[in-house]
Amino acid sequence: MAPRQVPADGGDPPGLPVGPVTLNVGGTFYSTTLETLTRFPDSMLGAMFRGPRPARTDRRGHYFIDRDGKAFRHVLNFLRLGRLDLPEGYSELALLRAEADFYQIRPLLAELSRVAAEQRQAGAVLHADVDCQERLLHFTVRRGPQNYGLSTCPLRVFTANVFCTDGQFLALLGGRLGSLGTAGDGEPEWAPRPPDLPEAEYAKQKVRPLWTAPPDEREVVTAAEFLEEVLKTALDQGFRVDSIFPDPEDILNLRSLRFVRH
Repeated sequence: MAPRQVPADGGDPPGLPVGPVTLNVGGTFYSTTLETLTRFPDSMLGAMFRGPRPARTDRRGHYFIDRDGKAFRHVLNFLRLGRLDLPEGYSELALLRAEADFYQIRPLLAELSRVAAEQRQAGAVLHADVDCQERLLHFTVRRGPQNYGLSTCPLRVFTANVFCTDGQFLALLGGRLGSLGTAGDGEPEWAPRPPDLPEAEYAKQKVRPLWTAPPDEREVVTAAEFLEEVLKTALDQGFRVDSIFPDPEDILNLRSLRFVRH
């Protein structure tokens, strides 16, 4: 049964329901109160039930909303309780966010953003390793006014492979290693300048050194030093070294690291 309507001379806008309100949301029925539906007056539901009677009703006179009926359960509970209580392992945050956006319930949208951020941080996986390739450079060195000689120098170029399911961690690591460049495929790349390689020849290689950010500014010259920075940052952010992978010898030698965060 549809709720009784307030008379036009009863002091409230005509058509507003009194008593329990029954909603038909995508074929799923809910009973609630006018107070619950108007908890947030600036929402779509608040506007709908503070003004004239909603235009759409089903054949039984229930207010009809053409949205996901299952997701509306959580929307309605948020209106009732003022907090978001989702079952453990809830996997339809994107759908619920779309529904909250449709109803324009801004506190619910803010809470969903917080929950999504927590889910991104929990259960994160981090893997890091570094590849090193050596280039043998040949260049001329001026030894006098008319005296030039051929010199050879090895240049070690490091390419880091860092994968993490938590984008915020990658941003934090990038801030810690502020001068980190990228290779052609987007992977972090750097090369320390050997002391016997002239700066002009070093610049021709289109590589650059890697320094940690202040206040502990220092040059990173080995793969182990890079992974040490990853290790410190990961432990600070609640990661723990995976007990299964990699081989313990890899951890001791800082060749490859894998972390998990539960």
